Amino acid sequence: MEDVLRPIAVIGGSIVVTLILVRLADRALIRIDNAHPETPLWGLLRRCRMPLQVVLCTALLRGSYDETRLELVEAHATGIGRALTLVLIAATAWLAVRASAAIVESSYSRYASGARDAARVRRVRTQVTLIQRVVTAVVIVVAAASMLLTFPEMQAVGTSVLASAGLLGIVAGVAAQSTLGNLFAGLQIAFGDMVRIGDTVVVDGEWGTVEEITLTFLTVRTWDERRITMPVSYFTSKPFENWSRGGAQMTGTVFFHLDHTAPMEKMRQRLHEILQDCQDWDGRSWSLVVTDSTPTTIEVRALVTARDADTLWSVRCQVREQMVEWLQAEHAYALPRISTTTAPDGRAPARRDQEPDLRKPGG
Repeated sequence: MEDVLRPIAVIGGSIVVTLILVRLADRALIRIDNAHPETPLWGLLRRCRMPLQVVLCTALLRGSYDETRLELVEAHATGIGRALTLVLIAATAWLAVRASAAIVESSYSRYASGARDAARVRRVRTQVTLIQRVVTAVVIVVAAASMLLTFPEMQAVGTSVLASAGLLGIVAGVAAQSTLGNLFAGLQIAFGDMVRIGDTVVVDGEWGTVEEITLTFLTVRTWDERRITMPVSYFTSKPFENWSRGGAQMTGTVFFHLDHTAPMEKMRQRLHEILQDCQDWDGRSWSLVVTDSTPTTIEVRALVTARDADTLWSVRCQVREQMVEWLQAEHAYALPRISTTTAPDGRAPARRDQEPDLRKPGG
């Protein structure tokens, strides 16, 4: 009877103690979160319940599995102990990643709620995202190394591995040159404030918004919902346009090709009326001037402003549409046209088949 009750008591007791401790910790986090709603950390830490349960239960079993005194356990004590150790290391790494993510997210949320500069918020978001990825990578590497060192064979070859570390480092550096370059480029982007998540950029002629930045690649979401994935080293080695750097406000232009008789003063008045009714116009500046002239048309440039790139696009489209509609309805003569009237002396232009043949005498 004791052979049955002892393993049940050991295993069941570990599970019960784990559930009680995790439950108490969860209730404590709920009370602290309710008492301090301005700090989201305590609510975010509740995401660590599952890895915490695995860590506690595995630790309890690792320290008490010998007490079961089962023949199977005694015959494979080394293997069971090593397996529990591996699970404990992996669960600890899982818990560390969850806890660090909660801390980073809480810090960013508190900063974003109190900051007024949208560009600075995007900068901090980019930095904390990359820092979290670095922490996760370090934790995974340390956990993997710790798991490997639990095997005696790995400890035995440790000396030879250290002796050849210099050569392996050179070989790995040459083989992973591109990867390491992207890694350092990602850190340079994070702390050099070159590009941030949410910035509007133009890369290789494609206009879009930076959606994700990792240690090795960057994703740009274009206006038509496509995703362009590029290595981060591109942004440290080649020029690109960042429309969000230095402030989100932008100035845009709308060009019209019109006849020389276009009423410029009335067009200026109409442009001002259109902008007054446009909610996306920020009211900073506007103008309408003739920028070029050809024998058949003139080029008219309307200048408008908006608070960011997205609203600027809407303002430009609205100005273009309403101005063309107004010209068609009120001043159709101002639209470009091809003249087909007769010559001033009343004679129609000679057709090609009526032109004199210069090759004939008297032609």
